[in-house]
Amino acid sequence: MIAKTLEADNRTSTTHFILLGFPTRPTFQFVLFFVFLATYLLTLLENFLIILAIRSDGQLHKPMYFFLSHLSFLEMWYVTVISPKMPVVFLSHNKSISFNGCVTQLYFFVTCVCTEYILLAVMAFDHYIAICNPLHYPVIMTDQLCGALAGGCWFCGLMTAMIKMVFIAQLRYCGTPHINHYFCDISPLLNVSCEDSTQAELVDFFLALLVIVVPLCVVVTSYVTILTTILKIPSAQGRQKAFSTCASHLTVVTLFYSTTLFTYARPKLMYTYNSNKVVSVLYTVTVPLLNPMTYCLRNHEVKAALKKTLLCNGSGHREDGDFSS
Repeated sequence: MIAKTLEADNRTSTTHFILLGFPTRPTFQFVLFFVFLATYLLTLLENFLIILAIRSDGQLHKPMYFFLSHLSFLEMWYVTVISPKMPVVFLSHNKSISFNGCVTQLYFFVTCVCTEYILLAVMAFDHYIAICNPLHYPVIMTDQLCGALAGGCWFCGLMTAMIKMVFIAQLRYCGTPHINHYFCDISPLLNVSCEDSTQAELVDFFLALLVIVVPLCVVVTSYVTILTTILKIPSAQGRQKAFSTCASHLTVVTLFYSTTLFTYARPKLMYTYNSNKVVSVLYTVTVPLLNPMTYCLRNHEVKAALKKTLLCNGSGHREDGDFSS
């Protein structure tokens, strides 16, 4: 009886977790610190410049760029949820994170990931309407619909994360668990739980299936239809122009889905391997860094707007234009 009481007290007394990060030599820890810090600052700068360019250039006040500005804003939060904690994990001897801090980080991280899945699907739908139904595009993609779609992406992300957290946060943990990761992710937390986490795993699996598969089906269906439509265009120049409209987005979708699916489509036990942390770096650090570059390099309108924004002086002229909201 006493043993059971002590065990229960031990389970409910967990207030901190230990993030193991990347167990390497101290010198390499400094290298990781500066690399991740530089990547984080560059990612913030890139996405901020894209938002500024879209807001400043009237020619980009279109639904496609309205959603792109939301994607850039989302990725600024996406990297901010994780990156500020990294210096502590890399350099400090105290690699602990409070229970509330861990759950909060996980909540906003899941919110950002789920929102991005849905937002990328909405952007694919927008491209589908623009290419396959160009005459009806202004009638369909109104300001009200764009605002509702963007708001729906954020709402679905917030609600999905909240439901997951209700089941994960109520799990019991023994002592001070060591999380084999550099941030609080779902499966590493489930792995260190003291009690049966089957229910939380099932809820996480079902919601992940819903949030990943449904948007993926929208993306695949949209691009299959887009490709069919592009192939029917008689002129090579017309086909190239139509394809360039969605090439940047298709590249971003491929990068994000391929890296996240590799991680979240695997069984829970796979998270015990250190290789998972390397893959996590791809979609938490590398992909947000590459996405703005992808849009700048492959989208001539964004590239021109960025050049104009960077070259104009403090009293530069803004072009008038209605912006979807």
